Amino acid sequence: MIPVPGFEGRRVAVFGLGRSGLTAARALKAGGAEPVLWDDGISSRMQAEAEGFTVEDLTAADWSGFVALVLAPGVPLTHPVPHWTVEKAKEAGVEIVGDLELFARALDALPADERPRVVAITGTNGKSTTTALTAWVLKQAGLTVHMGGNIGIGVLALPKPTPGAVYVIECSSYQLDLTTRFAPDVAILTNISPDHLDRHGGMEGYVAAKARIFAHAREGSAALIGVDDRWGRTLAAGLDAPVTVGPDGAYLPRSKGLDTPDGPVDLSGAASLAGRHNAQNAAFAHAAARALEVAHEAAVEGLLSFPGLAHRMEPIGQIDQVRFVNDSKATNADAARQALAAYERVFWIAGGRAKAGGIDDLAELFPRVVEAFLIGEAAGPFAAALGEVPHRISGDMASAVQQAFEAASRTGRDEVVLLSPAAASFDQFPDFEARGEAFRAAALALGAKPEGAA
Repeated sequence: MIPVPGFEGRRVAVFGLGRSGLTAARALKAGGAEPVLWDDGISSRMQAEAEGFTVEDLTAADWSGFVALVLAPGVPLTHPVPHWTVEKAKEAGVEIVGDLELFARALDALPADERPRVVAITGTNGKSTTTALTAWVLKQAGLTVHMGGNIGIGVLALPKPTPGAVYVIECSSYQLDLTTRFAPDVAILTNISPDHLDRHGGMEGYVAAKARIFAHAREGSAALIGVDDRWGRTLAAGLDAPVTVGPDGAYLPRSKGLDTPDGPVDLSGAASLAGRHNAQNAAFAHAAARALEVAHEAAVEGLLSFPGLAHRMEPIGQIDQVRFVNDSKATNADAARQALAAYERVFWIAGGRAKAGGIDDLAELFPRVVEAFLIGEAAGPFAAALGEVPHRISGDMASAVQQAFEAASRTGRDEVVLLSPAAASFDQFPDFEARGEAFRAAALALGAKPEGAA
């Protein structure tokens, strides 16, 4: 845990007692603050009480006694409407922060020679793979690395800072919206496409939230930004000497220390980094490693040994000539685009709770779909969008996997059954991880064996 100083002896309101909220409360208490917790859920409040925290109904509290409100990232800050705690905090002149901001302040309180370095990654798609890949490369190069944030362990639950350590942090737009001082040594924006627009009041607000990762850059920090999309190109134009990463994984360095010998790194030997999008992810990881003075050869060696990320283009197994690939993390059309583009032919399992625009933007890739198997709430709208592309409404995951396998096995060719839903999971599953595990279980139940297994 990372104790948060600066609030000693003062009351800090904490609303939203999920993973990040409770962790923030523990970190505040460890730093000497007096956190006061509340949540709409009775079970969450009971857990907080069991840990010895002060639990107080914030609807009736005296907000003049609070120095700050720590808001869970899932709680609306501005849109569709500000949460009632936000309104109360503003009325009382109480600052509103999140766990990422508390993390930044904890590091800022350290003497400069004891302060670890931070690599922060955000983006609509690719941020989890880039985070895991960057952490892997740095760890293989011999650095002490702690990875967390929006992926895995909550940022304040990571180990205490030590000199020379590197924190590799995945940042969501919700978390960045609650920052005022967060200044990573290496800030990465992978890409931007429409997502979470209801929470940010539209595309302008969403882009502004993502751009906050660069807002407090210090001298000597590195800004790495993908320029596949117009929003990335616009942001790059407004930054001081950013490293821009193109669609083929080549990047334009701001200094000789970040160069690559001949454009993009050769990933032909990296089994877990298939597809054009992974060339970009690899470029971000390589550039981040070089910015932290990792040798080019060591960075490349780390890239080539990366084992891959669960639920993102993850090979599950194979039955005869049919391979099963789990891309459950593709929760919107732009993420699914990367997987569809990686294969010439797919038996595609898609659906869930559709995002704005559905799969209309994927029409150019429909010729790669031999047949689609649709699940969840989006099955009907996705069927309409597919039009003449062969498809059927399977309804649930187990049925979709079985039907896709049966169809693929009849061709007598090497085929891929791809789960890349292009939709959120919340209609049938608690999260994309559970959805991916359901796909894995269904494939294994059919007899799929991990690739390379006898």
